[in-house]
Amino acid sequence: MSLLISALITFVVIILVLYLVNILPIDGRAKQIIRVIVIIIGILSLLKYLAIF
Repeated sequence: MSLLISALITFVVIILVLYLVNILPIDGRAKQIIRVIVIIIGILSLLKYLAIF
């Protein structure tokens, strides 16, 4: 049960960070790079919780 809660909290944090990046007043290229970095970090942390990586 705690595994599911941890994965859900991680998913919510990823969505929140992506939303906050969207409202930053920076150019599109930088936003795209930040989004990709956040998504990669999020996927790696979710894989860690699922004991795959």
